[in-house]
Amino acid sequence: MLYRFYLRPSQASNPGTLPAFLQSYECQFFSEIIAFSTGGGTMKMRGIRTFFRVFLRASALLLITATSWSQTLIWLGVLPGYQRGTATDVSADGTVIIGFSYDPTISGNRRAFRWTRAEGIQDLGTLGGTQSAAYNISLDGTVVVGWAHNADGYLRAFRWTPTQGMQDLGTLGGNESAAFGISADSTVIVGYAHNASGHLRAFRWTPTQGMQDLGTLGGNESAAFGVSADGTVIVGYAHNTNGHRRAFRWTQETGLQEIPNAFGGRESICYSASANGTVVVGQARNASGDWRAFRWTPEEGVQDLGTPGLTWSWGQDVSADGTVVVGYVYDRNEPLNRYIAFRWTQGMGADNLSLSYGSLLTDGSLLIIANALSPDGRYIVGEGYNATAQRYMPFLLDTWRTGDTNGDGCIDDTDLLKVLFAFGTPGTGYTRHEDINKDGIVDDADLLIVLFHFDSGC
Repeated sequence: MLYRFYLRPSQASNPGTLPAFLQSYECQFFSEIIAFSTGGGTMKMRGIRTFFRVFLRASALLLITATSWSQTLIWLGVLPGYQRGTATDVSADGTVIIGFSYDPTISGNRRAFRWTRAEGIQDLGTLGGTQSAAYNISLDGTVVVGWAHNADGYLRAFRWTPTQGMQDLGTLGGNESAAFGISADSTVIVGYAHNASGHLRAFRWTPTQGMQDLGTLGGNESAAFGVSADGTVIVGYAHNTNGHRRAFRWTQETGLQEIPNAFGGRESICYSASANGTVVVGQARNASGDWRAFRWTPEEGVQDLGTPGLTWSWGQDVSADGTVVVGYVYDRNEPLNRYIAFRWTQGMGADNLSLSYGSLLTDGSLLIIANALSPDGRYIVGEGYNATAQRYMPFLLDTWRTGDTNGDGCIDDTDLLKVLFAFGTPGTGYTRHEDINKDGIVDDADLLIVLFHFDSGC
């Protein structure tokens, strides 16, 4: 049976308006009828479920057949003169990655980089010294934080932008500082800094208030590593009265609050928080002294993320909604002590990224460390071994199937309808998954990608 897309007259700006090139082309579908309405008119689409064939003009067909779209792995390379590199964070849309290149034969030899799809890898420089490292990036990828040596050789927390370069954020009265986290809009930065007594203290920095000491849990030192999207919740570790590192969660109202270690060990650390700060991840020692990756919520408490057969694990980052965690594991009793990058999801538990995405890896290549993921959980960055280049280098992994606009692994009716509703609308942002090719507008190219991959993964 042959059906035809059709639309009652409506304004061109109506998101339900079909693209002109598709209005006159017939589509053959097999399955049940579905219908939906939009404000300016009613669009009927029949049987968008399993098998279909789209009759398009030759140019559109050529566009489809000439392009290959799938889950992707990109090796980002390293800065000239360095042997290895690791990626530490990724912008919301996966177009900007930061990290540092380093030389393992020279202790502490690091250099911050920023990578974009358009320009490749870029050296972010220093504050007058020789070394630097980038650790976190704003939602839109324009602001980077980390540490860099100044002319006197001291580590200083920095804030970097394309127009202003590196800005020294100062200290709490001591010589050194480092920044590790930034809020979504880049107005809140967290890290650690020496105070006048030479002790490390967790700090919260804003453009208007400068650097604020967050205190400790009764000991001398603390450090902050992660911050919620709006900057109101900060996580890290602080020494207790016994001098042990204990994971904390900070808010303006409560101050530092210890997250109990349910594994029986003395130490714990938090590295990241969900967008609203209700889910935090990190690592804690168990009674045997092994580090175990954990996820904490106020309702459920501390949860071991479960890495069977492997003695040590680290939870590095969490998605905006708290449902996806990435990190790395290894078995200290295994002769090679090889690290393994993992991803944990609710309901599925932990999976080995090198196995789950093995089809993207050449023989001998491995993903060993997962440091961060985008807010929606789609993009994962870290460090791996590139067997082709025979070196360790940073990677960018896109875990979604191309054309999948909601991340459920299946390109189906929902994805097609989302693109059609958004058709013709401009704009960017990590929630705009309808702009599949990331050119700033939802258009026929995005629609063709969905049609070409329809039913994949279902």
